[in-house]
Amino acid sequence: MARRIMLLACAGILALLMSACGKSQEAVKHQVSGSSIAASESSVSKSLSDVLSEAEPEVPQDTGEIAGAVEQAPEETDSQQPEQSVVQPEDTQQPETSQTSARGTVSYADCQEIYLDSSWQYADHSAIHSGCAVMYKASENRNGIVVGVNAGHGTSGGSSVKTLCHPDGSAKTTGGSTAAGATKATAVSGGMTFSDGTSESSVTLRMAQILRDKLLAAGYDVLMVRDGSDVQLDNVARTVICNNVADCHISLHWDGDGLNYDKGSFYISVPDGIKGMEPVASHWTQHNALGASLVDGLRAQGCKINGGGSMSIDLTRTSYSTIPSVDMELGNACSNHSDETLNTQAEGLLRGINAYYGR
Repeated sequence: MARRIMLLACAGILALLMSACGKSQEAVKHQVSGSSIAASESSVSKSLSDVLSEAEPEVPQDTGEIAGAVEQAPEETDSQQPEQSVVQPEDTQQPETSQTSARGTVSYADCQEIYLDSSWQYADHSAIHSGCAVMYKASENRNGIVVGVNAGHGTSGGSSVKTLCHPDGSAKTTGGSTAAGATKATAVSGGMTFSDGTSESSVTLRMAQILRDKLLAAGYDVLMVRDGSDVQLDNVARTVICNNVADCHISLHWDGDGLNYDKGSFYISVPDGIKGMEPVASHWTQHNALGASLVDGLRAQGCKINGGGSMSIDLTRTSYSTIPSVDMELGNACSNHSDETLNTQAEGLLRGINAYYGR
């Protein structure tokens, strides 16, 4: 009997050890069940049976907690898995973005009048801005490029009003129609008079009209900054409108140098003194590149070019321009300004514009 009691005790100890090692409930129950069978075949005393009956329920309680923990683990995994499959695509989804240029956000109709918008950058620097520019759209083969054509001068009362030479209020670095060192310049000068008595403003307008027609025929849209004999837009307003509506800005002039011979065409390049000032710093290379391309086009057309084709002057228009912008001087008071000559020059300017835009 003592031997059987020892066997039963060993079996109970073994069951407890197996439970502590993480064995399954079924294994433990099997061991205890086998021990119970052995106990029923013996004549063990009632006291020993009572001890075994108290020890037997403790075994499944321990193994039940372990089994429960094992059963709960896959439940948590199963419940988390679908959440990951839903959230993950949201985390990796890329937001849609669209990029449009400032000019591209507004569509203008053919022959639409365009006024200075007070919200545009530098608009508050303008003193004369009750007038408007006019948009002309090509009827066919449109290339999506808007050329701002600015017939110089032609603003009644413009010579009696002043505007800041530079947006930051700094002094002018070179001479010209306004002396170096000045912080304010004439809003719009009256222009010179040709040797035959013709006003510069009338010739620049005629030149603008001829160039406009050639540009439209080539597929360009044209912003006519001055579309008549007079427009109430000062140089700042003209520049700001072009900044926001056109892709480039070409201002047409003839030089009032006082010479008694035709010296030929040239463009006004950006002087070193303002290349570090914004917005010039960000755009002066574009200004000079456009001017050089226009001179090359005029030269290729057989037009007379003055010297190297450029002269550095600190201009109000350049100081406020945020698009490729240039002042083209197409001669002086002694230059021929017949329609035939203007047509030839317009062809040269068109060649230069085409070259600049790689067309």
